[in-house]
Amino acid sequence: MEKSQTIKSLIIGLCVVATGAILANGFKKRNATQDSITVVGLGTKLFTSDEILFSGSFAAKAMNAKEAYAIISADKEKVKNFFLSKGFNANEITFSGVDFEKSYRTITIESNNNETKTEQIFDGYIAKQSIVLSCKKNLELMKRIEDVADKTSELVNSGIEFNPNTIQYTYSDLPSLKHDLIEKATQDAKERAKKIVSNANGEIGKLKNASMGVFQITGQGSVEEDSYGGNNDIYSKQKSARITVRLEYELE
Repeated sequence: MEKSQTIKSLIIGLCVVATGAILANGFKKRNATQDSITVVGLGTKLFTSDEILFSGSFAAKAMNAKEAYAIISADKEKVKNFFLSKGFNANEITFSGVDFEKSYRTITIESNNNETKTEQIFDGYIAKQSIVLSCKKNLELMKRIEDVADKTSELVNSGIEFNPNTIQYTYSDLPSLKHDLIEKATQDAKERAKKIVSNANGEIGKLKNASMGVFQITGQGSVEEDSYGGNNDIYSKQKSARITVRLEYELE
């Protein structure tokens, strides 16, 4: 009887020890998931665009396509000579092909019983052509493009209604810019984590998770809010780029 009681006590004791070990291990794992800190770092940089694109279009209208083409061809020479007179070389000017479309006008017809109806009447062919000036990493040519963009209204004197588009500015080495910002944002996040934890007399441990925000490019001084899909300003020469990085560290 005593031997049976002793064995029973040993079994109960072993069960208590095993249960304690399981609970301790579970508590340790629970704390491991909770004892962490998450911080967000910011990387920013101001930069100047080194690519420019300026474009515009002009059109001619005639009752038959052949005549419209003849007019647009003559206008093309006038447009080309205008840009050549502003210091551009022929190889710096790119013309598109000629596009044609039919033009219609609407007329209203009133019958004897005061009923009205409308009809679409063929009104000729419209020939359209565009021109593009662009450059990359060429400050002198970029300046010439910026200057001429404000002078295209002079083409009116040649009988040409030139429709300019807004100048577009881009940057040629976005991959390097992104890498630089990621590095800055990551370092910023790490320094933030160290400062927060050190103020609480602790230390950060291993990195558990890392994620990156959306790349944002806006004009310098812009108050435009960050977009969920990312901003990419193309109309400002002076730009600002930024990105965020979220890091989660274990605590020691």
